[in-house]
Formats: sequence, structure tokens, C-alpha cells
Amino acid sequence: MTSDSDTDETFRLLIGECFRNRLRCLIQVQPVLDHIDFIEREQKDLILNKARTESNQRAVDLLIDTIVNKPVEVGWHRGFLNALEAGGCKHAAQYADTTDLPSPSLEANNDYVVKLVDLLAPSLITMKTNDVCMYSYAMDILTKEDRDNILAETTNHGPINGARLLLRRIVVNPPGWFSKFLDALQKSEHFELVRELTGTTTTEDNEGKKIEDKEADTENDEPRVLKGENELSQSRHDLEESLGEADSSVGLGEESLDISCIEAVSRDTEVDLYNDAEKQMEELHVEESSDVSEPDSGVEGAAAKDPQENEIVMRDYQMAVARPALEGKNIIICLPTGSGKTRVSVYITKKHLDAKKHDKQPGKVVVLVNKVPLVEQHYSKEFGKYLKRHYRVERVSGDSQLKISFSDVVKKNDIIICTAQILENAFNGPKSEDGGGVRLSDFSLLVIDECHHTQKGEVYNRVMIRYLKQMLKNKQFRKEQKETVPIPQILGLTASPGVGGASNPQKTEEHILKICANLDAFKIMTKVECLGDITGPYKKIATAEERKEDPFGDVIKGIMNEIHTHADLCPPCDLGTQNYEQWAVQKEQNAAREENQKVRVCAEHLRQYNEALYLNNTIRMSDAFSFLTKYHDQEVKKKMAPEEEEEAIEMTETDRFLLRLFKDKKRKLQELTTKPEYENKSLSTLRTSILHEFTSRPQARGIIFTKTRRSAIALNQWIQENKKFEEAGVSPSHLIGGGDQSVVKPMTSKEQRDVLTKFRTGEINLLIATTVAEEGLDIAECNFVIRYGLVTNEIAMIQARGRGRAEDSSYTLVEVEGSGVAERESVNEYREKMMSNAIKKVQSLDRKEYENKVKEFQMQAIMEDRVRTKKKNQKVMQEDPSRLKLSCRNCSKHVCSGVDIEKIENMHHVNMTDTFKELFIVRQNPAVQERLLDCEVNGVIACKGCGHKWGSMMLYRGIDCPCLHISNFKVTYNNKPKTYNKWKELGIHFPPFNYNEHAQRVAGNCEDDDDDDDYD
Repeated sequence: MTSDSDTDETFRLLIGECFRNRLRCLIQVQPVLDHIDFIEREQKDLILNKARTESNQRAVDLLIDTIVNKPVEVGWHRGFLNALEAGGCKHAAQYADTTDLPSPSLEANNDYVVKLVDLLAPSLITMKTNDVCMYSYAMDILTKEDRDNILAETTNHGPINGARLLLRRIVVNPPGWFSKFLDALQKSEHFELVRELTGTTTTEDNEGKKIEDKEADTENDEPRVLKGENELSQSRHDLEESLGEADSSVGLGEESLDISCIEAVSRDTEVDLYNDAEKQMEELHVEESSDVSEPDSGVEGAAAKDPQENEIVMRDYQMAVARPALEGKNIIICLPTGSGKTRVSVYITKKHLDAKKHDKQPGKVVVLVNKVPLVEQHYSKEFGKYLKRHYRVERVSGDSQLKISFSDVVKKNDIIICTAQILENAFNGPKSEDGGGVRLSDFSLLVIDECHHTQKGEVYNRVMIRYLKQMLKNKQFRKEQKETVPIPQILGLTASPGVGGASNPQKTEEHILKICANLDAFKIMTKVECLGDITGPYKKIATAEERKEDPFGDVIKGIMNEIHTHADLCPPCDLGTQNYEQWAVQKEQNAAREENQKVRVCAEHLRQYNEALYLNNTIRMSDAFSFLTKYHDQEVKKKMAPEEEEEAIEMTETDRFLLRLFKDKKRKLQELTTKPEYENKSLSTLRTSILHEFTSRPQARGIIFTKTRRSAIALNQWIQENKKFEEAGVSPSHLIGGGDQSVVKPMTSKEQRDVLTKFRTGEINLLIATTVAEEGLDIAECNFVIRYGLVTNEIAMIQARGRGRAEDSSYTLVEVEGSGVAERESVNEYREKMMSNAIKKVQSLDRKEYENKVKEFQMQAIMEDRVRTKKKNQKVMQEDPSRLKLSCRNCSKHVCSGVDIEKIENMHHVNMTDTFKELFIVRQNPAVQERLLDCEVNGVIACKGCGHKWGSMMLYRGIDCPCLHISNFKVTYNNKPKTYNKWKELGIHFPPFNYNEHAQRVAGNCEDDDDDDDYD
């Protein structure tokens, strides 16, 4: 007869070794600990703290370790089972008991339906959460505590988050829960969800109720599950590879327990219902169509295709470039677009954290990107996909809806993906004595994507300057035998470091060395000779014949010349060029400072006509005409006072002249747009190129890069309106940036993701994009890339060309004869060769010579930063806001003093004075986009006198705040007038926005209004 202590030891072994994986998925720590009395309070607190700061599964591990490794009183096992039962973890109690294990077939069926719910979560989270919750509680698959928590989550954070919590709780029930869950869905009238889960079809009877066409449901749980299994037999077959076959020999024998199959199933079926619906749908799509979802199926797609395993498979050249980083050295990985740089960084990150864990040292990785869309991309496609089953991965950007501070995100996660500006802001934030705030020493590895941006003035460089300064301090600490401050390992990623504007090999080599110095790189790693199947696309230049007649452009130039005469202006360059644009901008700025309203307004109109000439030369005449018409309609509307305003906006003689000038020529311009013989020839060349790609390939997919947002939208519209493209199977969409700096309405991150998702699936097969798609964004394989009259620098050329990743892809440059575009492209090709040679030269430098040069550039960077910081501090300290005066940039009316301005979140400059409110009117913002953070832009504020835009009306935490844009004002400091584009150029410290004071005033005004209403 075995003693109680021997029995307890047996259960320790089973729980700690045999069933740990199962219990990690099934135990909810907090409610279980409430019912355990054999663990000390202090240890309970440690377990609960781990659940709060890390994860529930980590806390379960600590609970099991506490039971298994530490002496507890005899009879603990029965107390543990009771606690599991009372805490709502009945399924976990079956495994902990071991005498009540589910049969192998029932266990396999349960694993199957858990996986099914996981895969269909994107649909299930659309349920009516409160209704399903109440029915599930009535059917005993949710505890009272579960019910209360789900209802509270739904109330506080919405039904989708409540549904996620509900799904996480029901799947930990013992086998048999699935039929009850189906009943709950049926009773709450989620018939479509029932159909998705069971594969059955439904019809309505005469009473309007849904009944199944197939055999009626039975009361028995197991047959119900098996019925669903039979009807989804094909899905079951597809899943069995990852779920594994249940071994019929599982059972508690006299001598030993065969647990191999249970461990296999446990490892392979860990449920993850924590992801958002978009991510889960993406993973489901990967299973169904991996060739579409993996844009780099040849290289970056070298990873295992099983989404449950997600093993990182590295190619030889990838291992070669990663090796120094695996040894703990700082490196820059320079590989062509499509060669798997990000995948290498994921591998290095995992090995880094694995090593830290093995050595029992703290490890934390931050991945920095320079564009908001890249945050989600790196999370869903790379770091989250491959590492979230091993480590806690989180992403943070300006689009994030996280309600906790960045410092808390850093504390609770192992890998953080964020924009560099967010990290820099956190470094500049307050540091509390209890460890609040973020420090460089919090991280053990810093991954910098597109690291060629680590140059003077860029946010990457501000982050790295902190690193270099601390590295210098540590060197001094070692000399003084003091303790050093930990600094992270650095990993830089780039496809092209560029030449930095250098015109000769020596300067190019210096540029490469500076980037290496800024990143403290031990070496820049390239393995071009190992890439093998990574070949560049076939390149060609399509030259369009120069336009012989341009009557539309001649009319616009005639209007511009009349404006020149009216304002007594004499441009030194050709109309319609970039030089003319710069000249007009300079004239407008000078006129604003000199309070010359005539020249200022004329210069602004000339800029618009110059833009119209550009549009006329690149897209259709009708697009240029539409642009001018919209601009002048807005100008007319701007001069019209809102109905509630008694005073009319002042219209000057120059305003009348400019508006009349366009009105007189409008009909002539409109007539010319109907004559296709006068269209520019570059569109014909572009049409030929597109049709060639789509008719010469069985399945074409490509990207057209163009200069402006407006031209991207116009080209998309042109393609959609042309039936030739439709017949060729072209399905286009535009892709533009998300910033608000343009008058064109920007795309939100969600809109960008939707377009890219459709492009990956083939629903869209032609993207017309601005440079937002050139760098970093992971776009599916393209057969062709076209740069439509767009040439910038060698980095952009390499990035754009790298989008053509498919075999036999092409890269076409469309240019107009005599435009010089092809010549500039040749210059970029020369720079690319010069860059490659410079990298080889830097790699071949003697180690001592390399280190000396790097140290020299590092010291230079630190000293330059100190000088900039000193000048900035002196400027901020010396300049007094009271000496600052703002006046309307258009009519020169005095607006306010610097003492009236406050700053919101160290970013937005607002004027909340009653005097200021009398000076402006509020209009609808035509380019406004929805904001989901504390700040929401509601409209435009404009001068009540002349209608000139001053800024935006921003709703900040319930308070309307007039937000001033410095570019719309003439700024006078110490009686010296000047114009600025950004507030930071002023160097004046403004006080922070006093929310409490303004909120009390608004609330008081509201109470006064209420009192008046009551009195009336």
C-alpha cells in the first residue's frame, strides 16, 4: 500500500513532466490561486505578478514549479484538484487527477475543435458577445467569474475584445463544451457561425426558426462533435498533420504512463486566441495559399510553411552575414531587396534571446523602423509570426490603440517593434525613481531597419548618439574601475547605404565609414557572390516623343505671364520646372515678410499653375484642368464668409484679378481637354508598357512609381477609365502616404494595408504608388516595375528596382525625350557602382585602420551633437515668448503674442484665449482623416478678415483647441519679420497645455448654459 507522500510524489512527476504543456493551456492562474491554501502568500504574489507582467502561461509554469520543486504539505494534491475545480478549470483538473483522463479519441476530437475555433476566430469575434456569454453561462461552459469578466471587457473595450476573452475561456473546458457552444450560438441566432463551425446548411421553417437540413442534433455531446468532424472531414485531414494522431495506448498503467502522444499534441495545439482578427485571418490565409502570402517565396520564404511550427530556415549566405552578430558583434547587413535581411534579423533576435535565457541574463530587443506601416508588417510577417510562440512580441506606433505607456510595453515584452521617434520620445520622457521611463540600458539588442538613415539630423542618429556617448562613458568608467552601464548590441539592416551625395570614390568611402561609425559596426556584411538566384530585373528605357503642340500648356503659360505683369515679377527660369517652383516659393516667403500681399498671393497662384503644367506633362490635360478648377473653387469658397458670420471676408483687387483671369480662360482650357491629339506622348508610352507586360505574361503583377500623390490618383483613374486595360485584365489601385503635409487626402494605415493585402492576393494586380512603396514595405512578388518619369537618388533606384522580385521581372523607366531623366538614371547607376566599390574597400581595410577611422568619426559625431545641443539650449533660454508676434501671412493682421501659445503633448501649438477666438472662422477640412488617439482634427481655422488658413480645430480630450500652423503666419521677433515652416525652427520654449484649467472653464460655461436653459 502506497503512502500519501508516495502518491503525492507520483502526482508531482506527472504534473511537472507529463502534463505540463496541457496544464499551461488550461489553467487560469488568478481564480485557481484564490482557492489554494498550501502555498505561502508571498509566493502567490510572485505568481500573480508574473501573470500581470508577463503572461498567464508563464505564471502557470511558476505555479507548477512551486508545486513540483518546493516542499508542500502532504495532501496538497487533493487541495490542488479542488482549487482547479473551484477556479473553473475543470479540464485541467482531469489531467491533474490523472485517474479521469479523457479517452484518446475524445481528446483528439477536442484538440480538433479547439483548433477549429482558433482558425475561425476572425468570424467568431463578430458575435453578439453579451448574448452568447449569457447562454454559455447558462450551459455551464462559463463560470460566474468568466461571465462577469467578459461582460466587463465588453463594456470597457467593446464586443470584439469581449468575444476574444469568451473564446479563450470556453476552449479550456473539458471535452463536450463544443456542442454547448454551438447551442449558445444557435439560441443567440448566429446561424451563419454555426454553419461555419459545423459545415451544415440551414433553412428557415414556417415559424422563422433555423433548423438544420441534415440530421437533428442529439443530446449527447460526443456524437455532436463527431458529427461536425465527419462533415468537415477534409478540414480535419488537413489539420491532422499539425495536431498529430492520438495514440490509443494512452492510459494510466500499473508501472508507467505512455505520454509521448499527449506531449506531441500539447506542443502542436497550443491555442492562441490573443491575436487580433486581422492577424488570425492572415495566418489562416497563409495555410490556404502560402504562395501568395509569402512575397519572397524563393528567399525570405525559405522558412517552413507550417504556421504552427514557423521554423526559421536560413540559407548559406544568410548564415554567413549573420555569423558576427551571433557572436555578439555590432554589424550592418547590406543585402539586396528580397534577399531576406529581415528574416536574418529575426533569426539573430531569437538566438540572442535564447543565449540570454541560457545564461540567465536579462534580454530585451527593440526593432526600430522609420515608417508606421513597417511596424505592423514586421510584426505580422516576421517577428510576430516566427517568435511569438517563444517570446512576448508587441508593436507600437502612432496608429497603435494600446492604452498603456510605452515604458510598460517595454517592461512586459521581450521584443518591441516601434517607430524610432517613439523610442526617442520615450528616452526624452521623465524617469521616475521607481524605475519608470525608458533607458538605453533596458535593451540588450537594437535592430535598426533601413539603417542608411542613421545620418546627421535623422531620428536614428539621435538614438545612436546616446549609444556612442554611453560607450564613451563606459570606457572612462573602466579606467576608473567603476561599474559600467549596459549598452545593447546593434544590428543594422539596409539594401543600399547610398553615397551620401558624394561625387568621387574617396567621399563615398568616407560616407560608408560614417554610417559604420554611427552604428558602431564591427563590420558591414555583404555576400553578393552567394546570392545565386537573387538576380536583378531586366532593365529598359521607354522614351516618349516630345510633344509637338501643347495649346493647353500655352494657355496656362499665358495666364502665368499675365500674373507676372500684374505683380511686376520676372522669373529667371522656364515655366513648369522645379527651378520655377523654388523661385515662386522664395518670392512668396519674401513677400510675406515684407507684407506685400499682392506679390504673396500672386506667387501662391503661380505655384498652382506651375503644378498644373507638371500634371499636363505627365498625365492628362483633364487632370490638370480638374486640379485648377478645384483650387479656384476653394479660393472662391474661402472668400465667402459662413452664414453665421455677419462680416464679409475682404477681397482685394488682386484676388478679383486672379479669380477673373482663370474664369476668362476656363472655357478654352475645358475645350482643349476634349482633343486627344494634344495629349502628352508619355501616357501613350506608359500605356504600351503596361499592356505589353499584361499581354506577354500569363499572370502579371506590377508597380508604377510616380512623383506626387495627385499623379498617382490620376493615373489610377486613367487606367480604370480605359477599356483596353480592362480587356487586358488590369486591376489597378493607388498607394500613397499617410502624412498630412499634402493638400491631397492621405491614406490611413488601414487603407494602405487593405490595398497591399488585395495586391498580395491578386485582387489588385497593378499598384500606382508614390515613394511610400519604394523602401521597406513588404510587397508581393512583381513581374514588372515602372518608374514613370521619376528619378531621385541611387538608394531610391535600388529600392524601387528591388520590388521586381519575380523570375524574369522587368524594370522600365518611362521618360520624355529631352527631359534628362535617362541621364539622371545613368548617374544613379554610376553612383551604385561607386557605392559597391566603396563597401568592398571598407571591408578590405586593415582592422586597426578601420577602427581608427570609425573612432574618429564617432568623436566627430559626438562633438557636433554637443555643439548643436548647446546652441539649442542657449537659444531656448535666451528667447522670450513675449517678444514673439504672429500676424496673418496673407493680410498681415496681428493675430497674437507668443505668451498666448501653449503646447499639447510637446507637439501641437494652441491659442485658447478669448481674444483669439474672435479673429478666426472654422471651415470643414477637405483632407481630414479619422484619428483614434486623444487628438482629432475637426476642421480648418481661417482668418476672419481674408480667409487665409491659419491651422486646424483639434478636439483634444473633449476640448476644442485652435491649433496654429507656423507656416501660415508671418513671425516677428524683436521687430525682425521672418517666415518659418516648422515650430522647432523658432527655438522658443512654450508652456505646456493646462488641461485641468481649460476643462474647468469649459465645464463652467456648460453649466451656465444649462442654468439658462432651466431658467427659460
